[in-house]
Amino acid sequence: MNTQNRQNKQMEFYETSCRYFKAPGPENTRMVMESVACRAPELGIRNILVATNTGKTAFDALDILGPAYRIFAITHVTGFKEPNHQELTPEIRKELEKRGVTVLTCQHAFGGIGRAVRNKFATYQVDEIISNSLKIFGQGTKVAIELSLMATDAGLINAGEDVISIGGSNKGADTALVIRPANSFKFFDLFVREVICKPGYLTKG
Repeated sequence: MNTQNRQNKQMEFYETSCRYFKAPGPENTRMVMESVACRAPELGIRNILVATNTGKTAFDALDILGPAYRIFAITHVTGFKEPNHQELTPEIRKELEKRGVTVLTCQHAFGGIGRAVRNKFATYQVDEIISNSLKIFGQGTKVAIELSLMATDAGLINAGEDVISIGGSNKGADTALVIRPANSFKFFDLFVREVICKPGYLTKG
């Protein structure tokens, strides 16, 4: 194979590392943020989406990633746990915003009216079918994709402009994806470009 052919072959793919954790869960949070800190500058990505319920994961992102990135903390919808209750307290929200984090609370892309239909009529709708389908890659994958839809719909990030989205399994973080986002009404334009890290096992052990 001559030099030109070798160069053409090299352009057909690229290689990058991916961490696969031995169990899902919050114990992976620091390693997730470290992985993002390594990959984001290589890709020139500054916008980082982070799922956070109480603010802890957002503070972890701040502490490890630092001020070089625009961090968007995306919370549970108000009323997720109980009526009229927001898990992220006003004090924590204010502190995050003081440190430069944009906080978004809005309807979950995969859990709005469709969930109401399921709760009342025991019939799944398209949004929750998509949600449960994505969970075959891990709950964090579903969350990371959902965040990108919510942030795009809110106008915080641009459709078609790559972001890194960080999700987890109930608490903390265990998944980070490079996503080319889209609005929820153009869901099938969304593209997952890279897996930076995710659980490789379903359970501990």
